[in-house]
Amino acid sequence: MTLPIIRVLVIDDSAFMRRALVRRIELDGRFKVVDTASDGQEGVAKALSVKPDVITLDVDMPVLNGIDALRTIVAKTQIPVVMVSAQTHEGARVTIEALEIGAFDFIPKSQGTEGIHEKLHAAVTGGKRRTGAVAKPAVARPLPPARHMGGGIRMKPRVVLIGSSTGGPAALATLVAQLPKILPVPVVIAQHMPPHFTQALAKRLNDMGPPPVVEATHGEPLGRKVYIAPGGMQLRLTNNEIRVEPDRGESLYKPSVDVLAESALGAFGGAVLAVMLTGMGNDGAAQFGKLKQAGAYVIAQDQATCVVWGMPRAVVEQKSADEVLPMERVGARISELIGAG
Repeated sequence: MTLPIIRVLVIDDSAFMRRALVRRIELDGRFKVVDTASDGQEGVAKALSVKPDVITLDVDMPVLNGIDALRTIVAKTQIPVVMVSAQTHEGARVTIEALEIGAFDFIPKSQGTEGIHEKLHAAVTGGKRRTGAVAKPAVARPLPPARHMGGGIRMKPRVVLIGSSTGGPAALATLVAQLPKILPVPVVIAQHMPPHFTQALAKRLNDMGPPPVVEATHGEPLGRKVYIAPGGMQLRLTNNEIRVEPDRGESLYKPSVDVLAESALGAFGGAVLAVMLTGMGNDGAAQFGKLKQAGAYVIAQDQATCVVWGMPRAVVEQKSADEVLPMERVGARISELIGAG
């Protein structure tokens, strides 16, 4: 059976970039660029008239910028949007904002649109578009009791690990908003992102608070903060220090949830609270399984609230999850389990 062609609208003010995107997208026979636009205002008009299956949207454009164009597209259509971002500090900052507004994912221009077909296909077939603002913390409801470790002692994690990818920035904003200002233990996040973008994400989350959020640095003592693993590198933990180092051939993902989780297992054994949020693929599942066997407590985000239920699904299907929770309850549950709820 022949599958329907995925119809793409390309919005970019650079004629060179529009041509490059059209050529790259149409290298894969599953896709057809049905129209292009050179500014945000024209792009919004064509989104409404052409009704493509998915849109690529530049961040920095004249007449109507990418953020304002995205707000209008999100408000008036259900068309998923993949941002095309300059890998600069400003481009990264605006891209994080776009992901919170409702963009499905993003592609850095400097990476030559690597992974564009995977992301466009996932936007149309494998995920759902975020519908706007970050969710507010859920009203407190009874939570299931925590799993007990050997000897009947309540689990006392020494570190919280969080893995996320597609849809992660908005999910993390919801989660961090539910954490206490003073954390009993460190929280370490591996979000699939290239350099600059993780720094912008850390700043955005820190501004939202309440706990301090930083991009992790090599050799830094492991304190009571939220740490974002730097893009393009691997983050490993010792029992008292953060190691930020180049990949050693372990993973396609930099940072990788599996690499982070493996180091945590070596440093802390089962005294870990491991949380898997929205994302494509299965990065983290293998090491989350080993953490679970060692006595760690594992939470997975549920399918209904995921942009892409890939990484959490892998954890659930291998029976490593102690709980499967909607996104609006994950942060509150973490707070309870680390003794801050």
